Amino acid sequence: MKIVYINPNATRAMTDGIVATARAALPGAEITGMTNADGPAAIEGAADGDAAVPGMLTRLEAAQAAGADAVVIACFDDTGLAEAQARAACPVLGIGQASFVMAALLGMRFSVVTSLPVSIPVIEENISRQGFAQNCASIRASGLPVLTIDAGAPETLDRIAATIDATAGEDGAACAVLGCAGMAPLKPALEARTRVPLIDGVAASALLARAAVEAKRGVGMRAP
Repeated sequence: MKIVYINPNATRAMTDGIVATARAALPGAEITGMTNADGPAAIEGAADGDAAVPGMLTRLEAAQAAGADAVVIACFDDTGLAEAQARAACPVLGIGQASFVMAALLGMRFSVVTSLPVSIPVIEENISRQGFAQNCASIRASGLPVLTIDAGAPETLDRIAATIDATAGEDGAACAVLGCAGMAPLKPALEARTRVPLIDGVAASALLARAAVEAKRGVGMRAP
């Protein structure tokens, strides 16, 4: 099974961390990454997301030409997800979408911990449009830029962990969703700093992509 992760932003180091996380979650799959060199260095808010869509769709075409069984859009904003799904012959998932689905499958009311406040409206709209509003306790911004999160300094980890703790203590969340692709490699360090269960969309998307591919194959094998 070949799964391609497309990072809509232009930061290659983030793509490497995403791919490593996905491979650890699904070691039996062939997982590769593509970086949208035509996009902004970091996607922070709707304007950045809109700017990243054309380049992301170009990488989608390349992923399909390379024989991808599934494609994952590796931005928590699910940048261009609807457009990609409309164009692709294979399953296309977003890591935000995968996080919400996984929380619902686990029966857990979740809060999202993201980067900057500018990201909240996009995430809020996605949660509502995808039908998960009743499962969401809150969306909290850590106040940290995406590239600062990706660097993963100790003070960054402490600040994210404090925001995670607030979702349980103040918002009544049963788990926290890591609302930035750059947080995926930080999950083990964050787990050491908080007792709140964490859901990482990169790992969740790898598992759900496998399920989607297998389901698609099963449907395709049925007699009409």
